[in-house]
Amino acid sequence: MKSIVAEHLVRTYRNGEVKALDDLSLDVEEGTVLSVLGPNGAGKTTVVRILSTLLTPDSGSATVGGIDVIKHPEKVREIIGLSGQYAAVDETLTGWDNLVMFGRLYHLGKKASIARADELLERFSLTDSARRPIKTYSGGMRRRLDLAASLIVQPKVLFLDEPTTGLDPRGRQEMWGVIEELVKGGVTLLLTTQYLDEADQLADDIIVVDHGKVIARGTSDALKKQVGGERLEVVVDQAHIASTMEAVAKVSGHAASLDEGLRKVSAPVTTGATALIEVLRLLDAAGIHPLDVALKRPSLDDVFMSLTGHVAEDQVIVIDNARGKKKNKNSEAKS
Repeated sequence: MKSIVAEHLVRTYRNGEVKALDDLSLDVEEGTVLSVLGPNGAGKTTVVRILSTLLTPDSGSATVGGIDVIKHPEKVREIIGLSGQYAAVDETLTGWDNLVMFGRLYHLGKKASIARADELLERFSLTDSARRPIKTYSGGMRRRLDLAASLIVQPKVLFLDEPTTGLDPRGRQEMWGVIEELVKGGVTLLLTTQYLDEADQLADDIIVVDHGKVIARGTSDALKKQVGGERLEVVVDQAHIASTMEAVAKVSGHAASLDEGLRKVSAPVTTGATALIEVLRLLDAAGIHPLDVALKRPSLDDVFMSLTGHVAEDQVIVIDNARGKKKNKNSEAKS
């Protein structure tokens, strides 16, 4: 079942001069995480604002939990949670006061609001700082409190717009743990991010957005296969570079490339660990002892650079998750 469906969304600003969304479509299966990946200005926040009923599209349609976000926004708000890029809390109040206030705004009643605030503070490891003003909180604590506030009504669908922006590595790891726990509990999540490792860690499925268009969709592994699979890399001393390039090329079936500064010889391979074993056998037979040997899988950084640098604006690439193949479709098709 699809918890979120958006079809052919268009949204412009400045009297049509700036097109934030350009015929964008997406869907999210119930109980899964879809990561919307793209640079600043790609349209990620606009998508979230439309799906969370904060903004109306110029054209197109969208449903959340089967409810039309344009026709029945008030019903959509009853089942969603939203955490934006910046913590939406009152800095002059304590963490506890903020959560109780949110509960009262959602008409939970005083007793229920207090109980829910206490529960969330404990869940997000904020009990010890519950009675401190928010202005004394660290960035990570603020983000956790903001996410806690978005869960006051126990939403079925949660929108997180760049939830770890500004956090240090430890804070990001803590936030990832919280997000993974929520998804295990059955929450459907749409996550926007600029961090490719975040999408890699959390998402069941990924869409890449650029200039308001979906330019690719697939699992992390399927997207990575698009940029050529694994690369065999061998670092050797200067005297053995030529022989190593010959061995690597033989195993790969493609010409080997050389990074002279690192003395690193590399080439694409399709046989994984078998290629690693074979090149070691050839080097050993030639009396060459490599300084380092590795198989490098393509990263989402490689995928993103490849897509945004070479994909035509009127194409959508859909990755066949089973085979890693790509198919070009007209951008008017559902993505």
